Amino acid sequence: MYWDPAHETMPREDLAKLQLERLQRVTERVYNCVEHYRRKFDEAKVKPSDIKSLDDIRRLPFTTKDDLRDNYPYKMFAASIDNVVRIHASSGTTGKPTVVGYTRGDVDIWAETMARSFTAAGLTNKDIIQNAFGYGLFTGGLGAHYGIEKIGASVIPVSGGNSKRQLLFLQDFAPTGICCTPSYAASLLDAAKDEGVDLHKLPVRAGVFGAEPWSVQMRREIEEGWGMTAIDIYGLSEIIGPGVSFECPEAQKGLHVNEDHFYVEVINPETGEVLPEGENGELVFTTITKEAIPLIRFRTRDISSIDRSPCPCGRTLIKMNKVFGRTDDMLIIRGVNVFPSQIEEVLLENRGILPYYQIVVDKKGALDSVEVLVEVAEEIFVTDEIRKLQETEAILEKSIKDTIGITAKVRLVEPKTIYRSEGKAQRVIDKREKLHG
Repeated sequence: MYWDPAHETMPREDLAKLQLERLQRVTERVYNCVEHYRRKFDEAKVKPSDIKSLDDIRRLPFTTKDDLRDNYPYKMFAASIDNVVRIHASSGTTGKPTVVGYTRGDVDIWAETMARSFTAAGLTNKDIIQNAFGYGLFTGGLGAHYGIEKIGASVIPVSGGNSKRQLLFLQDFAPTGICCTPSYAASLLDAAKDEGVDLHKLPVRAGVFGAEPWSVQMRREIEEGWGMTAIDIYGLSEIIGPGVSFECPEAQKGLHVNEDHFYVEVINPETGEVLPEGENGELVFTTITKEAIPLIRFRTRDISSIDRSPCPCGRTLIKMNKVFGRTDDMLIIRGVNVFPSQIEEVLLENRGILPYYQIVVDKKGALDSVEVLVEVAEEIFVTDEIRKLQETEAILEKSIKDTIGITAKVRLVEPKTIYRSEGKAQRVIDKREKLHG
């Protein structure tokens, strides 16, 4: 099922031609309208007229979050403020927030890309979708909202949090779809058990989840717990918000990038070298149709790879594999690179382990220490003897060591011990930062 078959199934040679035309236009525009890019292009000794092929994009400079912060709030805008109809911003937890703007055309494109995402999940104008992404400066809620309305479905704009109200609406309003962060979908599973709500008796058949990395095992937990199909979407506020790429149910192995709007590369995060298909590296996106704040080769810090193999769904759009971590989330433990999602993958392979965990990294003397707190199902915690729980901890410790190569102390804890996030889950507490800070 396609929302826009003309672009989603476009022959690759036609798509490449379209991308080049749009890339040439956007480089010309930012050079003429954004002082930052004019200076960066001049420093790199490249002019918009030098872009003769898609490979020439490698001559262009990268853009980072620091560039957005240094040009806060509007100096990266290529459109005048009177043409900007929406302004979003990041939380700014590591400094000034990154500010992004949208023209009317940008909002229309955003709705289109999200319409593709919901359509790929099998949702149509006959559906009711509960939107539990947060509304406000965070791009998730409004991006999903406009996509739902674009396909003609009914949207319940409940926003994030207040799980009892979410469950009330799930029962009374009878939505057939839901969208939120995967960790909140898992949290609603727990809330449903507490309230005696059987999610399998509800009409929800599809969930559209994003805004954070999540493992195959967490997908399985959500699908089994809800009795629905769970679809992954990807986006980031600097590029457009959710809607950069989306999963199709035929494969559930990779997310189709909306290449007619976003040109994707994968680079070595240390050297900036473009990596070949299949190699993991940092995702880099260029917005080739955005008007308010077009970005050239934006470094996302997300780790993934790209796949050009044909997809059973018939879409010709390139696929990116599920993001399994971020360069700034990566932990270096005794010289080993570790992503939280790798530990999650190991944990959830075991019976009775719940998708709530926290990784605590500390320093004991000169050595890093890692403790993994993970919740287990109540029936296991109550009925299993202490010895059996200790055996389970030992099994998990061995699995982590065998799979990732680090030694970690695993501690099983009671259900609801670990804080439930209503947005993105906080998986890591790195106490080493305080020691050095």
